[in-house]
Amino acid sequence: MKQMKYALLVLLGLTLAGCQSKVEYGDATEVETVNESFGSTDLQAIAAKMVDSMLTFPPVMEMTASDRPIIFVDRIKNKTSEHIDTESITDSISTKLLRSGKFRFVDMTKVDSVRKQLDYQNSSGMVDPSTAISFGRQVGAQYMLYGNLSSIVKQKSSTKDVYYKMTMRLMDLETGLIEWQDEKEIRKTKDKSFLGL
Repeated sequence: MKQMKYALLVLLGLTLAGCQSKVEYGDATEVETVNESFGSTDLQAIAAKMVDSMLTFPPVMEMTASDRPIIFVDRIKNKTSEHIDTESITDSISTKLLRSGKFRFVDMTKVDSVRKQLDYQNSSGMVDPSTAISFGRQVGAQYMLYGNLSSIVKQKSSTKDVYYKMTMRLMDLETGLIEWQDEKEIRKTKDKSFLGL
């Protein structure tokens, strides 16, 4: 009976050891192919393509030669059937553009927070008026950067084809003219194995 209990404990121990998971760090830039859905590799490819295209477009190079234009980045619209965090795409693109040293940005997502802080500084009576930031002193954006992410999904028997297209534009806010536009296309195909996995 003792041997049987011991054998069960050993078997239970081995079973629990086999169920343990292992977490490791990976290379964030490594190609990710877990499935056909939009992933980190797609985000990185889109951000790199859009930023490189914009920075090397002759009219944009001319406008940034002696000035750092101020840009407002609108959140990218997700026109796919997937839940995609387009804010991450927007963040990656604006980070790369800001780090290029060619542009400055205004953050429209924080307007309400800024307004509350300015109201507090100017109306609460708790802030020294000589240190309070005055209303109406912020710098306006000259350009708006915006875009759309769309997809087409097709499936036939065991093959699934997913096509993504990212389109971005840079608009001059004074004239309404589009100063730059480009697209990045990504196609992913998944073939189910014989076992259906």
